[in-house]
Amino acid sequence: MITKMLLIGSLLAGMAPAQTPSANPSTNDEKPIRQLVADFVAAWNKHDAHGFAETFTGDADFTNVRGDSAHGRKAVEDFHAPMFATRFKNTHLTADDIKIRFLSSDIASVDVQWEMTGALDSDGTTIPIRKGLLNWAVTRHGDRWLIAVMHNQEFTPRKP
Repeated sequence: MITKMLLIGSLLAGMAPAQTPSANPSTNDEKPIRQLVADFVAAWNKHDAHGFAETFTGDADFTNVRGDSAHGRKAVEDFHAPMFATRFKNTHLTADDIKIRFLSSDIASVDVQWEMTGALDSDGTTIPIRKGLLNWAVTRHGDRWLIAVMHNQEFTPRKP
């Protein structure tokens, strides 16, 4: 009887989710992810499609506020290059209220509140200030973190 109880206890313990040291991240664990956010914003504000795409993994999935998507770093760059040359050429992006949740030592979920000025509508009119939320799944690559999945949401009401 005791042997069966020990066996059942061992099996149940093996089924429990493992706790990783990252469950309680330190500020040092968050620093490179906050740097990723800064690099993302800096590349956007330079209107640098290549630099912007460099913040993504090679096989990243990107979805914008309209539901348009791109798969892979090169596709993210190709998607943004014409936008940075036209509708987003005078934009300025800011990011704040960054929330980071470590799912493991190499994977984190990141929410970033954003605000943008200077965007142009399809007819060339300046769009009023835009606000939204970036939701990322990021992965560690050595000492650097990169965006593996990005979903962008806009909170600013737009014309139909």
